[in-house]
Parts: sequence; structure tokens; C-alpha cells
Amino acid sequence: MTEFRKADPNFAVAGQINLEDVRRAAAEGYRTLIVNRPENEDPGQPSHAEIAAAAQAAGLKFHALPFTGPPPPAVVAETAELLEAAQGPVLAYCRTGRRSIMAWAMAQALTGARSPAELIELAGKAGYDLESARPALETLAPRT
Repeated sequence: MTEFRKADPNFAVAGQINLEDVRRAAAEGYRTLIVNRPENEDPGQPSHAEIAAAAQAAGLKFHALPFTGPPPPAVVAETAELLEAAQGPVLAYCRTGRRSIMAWAMAQALTGARSPAELIELAGKAGYDLESARPALETLAPRT
């Protein structure tokens, strides 16, 4: 069973999930599932199509925003849009959850939903050290 790590009440991240985790996510109240992991990154990982089918069967919306390295601007922007449109909690996953929490933090910084310091603190409480991302988060944050 994969651990779902909550960054806030409406967003959590996880390492690679399986089909049972999709059903569990729906049972726990998640409404949207985002995969940030590329297809075939590791042998044996479920395909996006398999996860999408399980998500649909469980009543979850499914979005594939795969990337490697730092989140590209298009992924950050689309993540921000998905978070804004989500009608309930969102679960995002990748290999370890780090890419997903980075995409979330950058999207939150971009929209001004939270300050860089708050995002680093929330990520830390979820088990991810984003201190090295502070300059990027500060660059994305709206100027007041």
C-alpha cells in the first residue's frame, strides 16, 4: 500500500501507485488523480492507460502531466489550472512524490495561493525538503 502524503487538506502526493491505490484514493475522498511520471520510466509500473481506466471506474478524474527533472512551465501552468478546477482533493504521483510536490509548490507559488516559505514548510511536513527550490518559488511568486 502506497503512502499518500498530504501537503494540505486538498492535495497529497505519493510514490508509484497501483490499481488498488486508485480505488483506495477514491474511497478516501480524492476526486482527481495526476500522474507526473513518464510511461515506462521503470519496468513493471502500471501504464497511464491502466491507471486512467481504474480512475474512471472509481469515479476519479485522471490527468497525465509527465515530466523529468524540474517541472517545465507548461506543467506548472496546467497543474495550477487543474488545482483551481478540482472539485475535491487531488492526489498526484510520480516515482517518489518529489516531482509531484514540486509541480504543486510551483503552481501554488505561480498563482500566489501560498508564499514560498509556507510551501517549503508544508512540503517539509509531508516529508519533502524543498529548500533548494526557494529561488524558483520566489521567482514565480507574484510581486506585491
